[in-house]
Amino acid sequence: MSEPNTGDPARRPSVFRNWISLSGLTLMVASIFSFLLLLFLDSLAHFSNPYIGILTYLIAPGFLFLGFFLFVTGAILRRRKMAKSAASLSLHIDLSTPRDRRLLAGFIAGSVVFLLVTALGSYHSYHYTESVQFCGQACHGVMKPEMVSYQHSPHARVACAECHIGKGAGWYVRSKLSGSYQVYATIAEKYPRPIPTPVHNLRPAQETCEQCHWPKKFVGNVERTFTYFLTDKENTPFSVRMLLKVGGGDPTHGPVGGIHWHMNVGNKIEYIAVDEARQKIPWVRMTDPQGVVREFRDPKYTNDLSHFAIRKMDCMDCHNRPAHRYETPENAVNLALALGKIDRSLPYIKTNAIGVLVKPYKGEAEAWQGIATALISQYKDEPRVRNAIDAVQQIYSDNFFPEMKANWRAYPDNIGHKDWPGCFRCHDGKHVTNDRTLSIKSNDCDACHTIVAQGSAAQLEQLALGQKFKHPEEDYDPAYQCTDCHNGGL
Repeated sequence: MSEPNTGDPARRPSVFRNWISLSGLTLMVASIFSFLLLLFLDSLAHFSNPYIGILTYLIAPGFLFLGFFLFVTGAILRRRKMAKSAASLSLHIDLSTPRDRRLLAGFIAGSVVFLLVTALGSYHSYHYTESVQFCGQACHGVMKPEMVSYQHSPHARVACAECHIGKGAGWYVRSKLSGSYQVYATIAEKYPRPIPTPVHNLRPAQETCEQCHWPKKFVGNVERTFTYFLTDKENTPFSVRMLLKVGGGDPTHGPVGGIHWHMNVGNKIEYIAVDEARQKIPWVRMTDPQGVVREFRDPKYTNDLSHFAIRKMDCMDCHNRPAHRYETPENAVNLALALGKIDRSLPYIKTNAIGVLVKPYKGEAEAWQGIATALISQYKDEPRVRNAIDAVQQIYSDNFFPEMKANWRAYPDNIGHKDWPGCFRCHDGKHVTNDRTLSIKSNDCDACHTIVAQGSAAQLEQLALGQKFKHPEEDYDPAYQCTDCHNGGL
């Protein structure tokens, strides 16, 4: 009889004891660590960031799956080696040998450093994705027009995420889906040119604007001076000084009236727009503080409106370009003339400057060359034209983006009514009640502002309340709206 085997049977070496599987395991641990850290940071944030969601729910799990792939791949390769060789191919670590001690120490040190770098990277990635540079430059190169216009806006110190990212469960899910699709659209170049507005999934103004701007504040009258230059040879200046009746909408802080009467503090204004840009509004409903409801409709629009959404008016319906405004060529050239960046003694410089700005160009380099060539050809060796060229080229860079087809034409500004319908979308005199007994106030200039002076030089010091507007170049029919002639260019 054979002697019984009293020794321990040789254990089958594990297929996971190899450097590839160990590296995959380390990567999985690091990705789980990053996921938990990002999840913790995201839960402490005062609003949800969709790009943090991408890091947390897409990038970190991606590395987890990569680590798992390496873990399994190493095991498969190890198994094949074991099948081909009778010798033991197991990973042995003998701490009595200096070589194995160095390898083990190096592996542990590398793992610790890797985890620390992962933690620091996750933390800084969290903050970087909230930065303006990430939104406007790194991730959204397509957003160059929005980035440049933002840098020249009154909200240039407000981070993009403060207005474009929501809080709460509903906005959380919506922002995650939107952010993920934006990454895909940017990589695949499936984004529209220009980027369409208004942004229909933007947070309500009550959750953004009103976090800084107090809606109940009584503003009263605000004095503004609008400076223009005529298109004659002398580029004659013409200014209008007026009191804007901003007013307020809360009776506890001042008289209810003026432009801010429209705010939904006391009055509730609702409307239907039949176009994506919300420029055509055939139906308006007003509910006053006593609950009296009145509906106004343009009788010329006879189509069925039941399938259109009813929108409650808020700040963004008038202040629709608070951080991304593209100046019209006329307004930008007027400002440059007023600041002396363009010498108005150059004959017809306003007309010529606007003329070169509105020409179609394929890119900024072509535009700069075209502007310089055109103005030099018009003014020859006139030394003053050099400053004018620099100013006009800068206007183009700040407001024209041919690659994205973005300029003032693509993005109406609803403040005022000179170059776009703006106020006259509703205040056109055409919206009436069903019995036609009431209408929305139309071209009543004094309803929103009062001219106190107009003209140039000494005329601006001759103050008189309630002046009638004097068109500087020729008489005009008061029945016409400003936009019937003005379009921001030529």
